[in-house]
Amino acid sequence: MFINAILLALREIRRNLMRSFLTILGIVIGVAAVITMVTLGNGATRMVGEQIASLGSNLLILRPGQSMGPAAFGAPNFRLADAEAIRAQVSALKAVAPIVSSGAPLVAGNNNWSSTVTGATNDYFIAGNWKIAAGRIFSEDEQHAGRAVCVIGATVQSKLFGHQNPVGAELRVKNFSCLVVGLLTSKGQGAMGMDQDDVVVMPLKTAQRRLTGNPQDIRVILLSMRDGAAPEPIMAQIRKLMRERRKIADNDDDNFNLMDTRQIAEILSGTISTITTLLGAVAAVSLLVGGIGIMNIMLVSVTERTREIGIRLAIGALEHEVLLQFLIEAVALSAFGGIVGILLALISCLGLSALTHMPFEFQPGINLISFAFSALIGVLFGYMPARRAARLDPIEALRHE
Repeated sequence: MFINAILLALREIRRNLMRSFLTILGIVIGVAAVITMVTLGNGATRMVGEQIASLGSNLLILRPGQSMGPAAFGAPNFRLADAEAIRAQVSALKAVAPIVSSGAPLVAGNNNWSSTVTGATNDYFIAGNWKIAAGRIFSEDEQHAGRAVCVIGATVQSKLFGHQNPVGAELRVKNFSCLVVGLLTSKGQGAMGMDQDDVVVMPLKTAQRRLTGNPQDIRVILLSMRDGAAPEPIMAQIRKLMRERRKIADNDDDNFNLMDTRQIAEILSGTISTITTLLGAVAAVSLLVGGIGIMNIMLVSVTERTREIGIRLAIGALEHEVLLQFLIEAVALSAFGGIVGILLALISCLGLSALTHMPFEFQPGINLISFAFSALIGVLFGYMPARRAARLDPIEALRHE
């Protein structure tokens, strides 16, 4: 009986293909939208995690001011002695990198480019997980004397030197020339769309003397924790040390901020997950709209097939058999819509992932849930038309024109 009911349902669907397609359109759009939103949201979460991780391993960022906005510029900068004090008194750190940075025009031969020039010690390469693709980092003599040497990123190489090896070439930065001694391995795009490879790194003293004009001020200190170290006690120790060195009273707020990049990643990932959930919930509303469409079409189908139902009931068909036939027809429509929606979502996700360079995070769970929910929609919204068909009076049904 069950197989016969399935065959009858499929026959009716095939007999009105256009109407059947329009009936399941809401289900198709709903399932595709839900899966696309969740899949892209998971891909965005993974991409944010990877981009934050590319900034450095176990990285802490120490900045003046209580925020990263314009208000931060009112706070006093750090001194080189602050970085040295952190290095001496916080043993759980493997790298302490005081840095200054400034935008500057770059010229090499007939090519020019504007980039960010960073002055730092060799700890900068450790804290930032930078690898050297060619050449070397700075020697102790170059750092101590503040010599005009630099290490450049892949974007700067591409803009100024093309595919040539830049090591050993002269690079003019603002109004002075420096020798390129190293090339950094490409990291690609970072957080907030920032190009991490568009960078020139030179010794800290060189940048302070020739770019910022202040041999003492430090704008940012990068701190890399040792593997396995707990960030909370380290951050508490650094905060206590900085409050002492900056002579902050017990009742006053910090005039600096210390951020853990892992916490930033967790906050961003949580925000993306929340947005993804909300978008998925909104997209799921179209599934209900699709269910209402199925119910309406099934009610029309019951009206059109009243005589057929009357004949079946008159020759001995039971109410539950008629109920099962129409219910299976509604479930088949919604389930088929779910399958088409899943295929459409996969195609959309693959295309959008390639277009936005976002990782494709395929999750069988959300696909199975969406399919099951679409079938459930067929049961919920198909029951009323099926019940109406099963309760028709055979005599009145046979009289129907």
